Amino acid sequence: MGTIREFELSQADWEYILDACKPVPYMVFGGIPPESPQARANRAWETIGHKIGFKYMSVQPDTRGRDRFFTAEEL
Repeated sequence: MGTIREFELSQADWEYILDACKPVPYMVFGGIPPESPQARANRAWETIGHKIGFKYMSVQPDTRGRDRFFTAEEL
């Protein structure tokens, strides 16, 4: 098990997460619907986790309410 530590997202990474969480309007005409906001957010966290070195499924929000800070297990 890796060490749990605090991380800070860059402004660009924070905006990437926020954009991934937004719903996407669509109409289905026999096609496949887009991914859910949750699935897109999970994928965004996974991408950022690989980029800055944490296990994306271990992310916990900052207990002091700071938006760009969180704790997670290091890779």
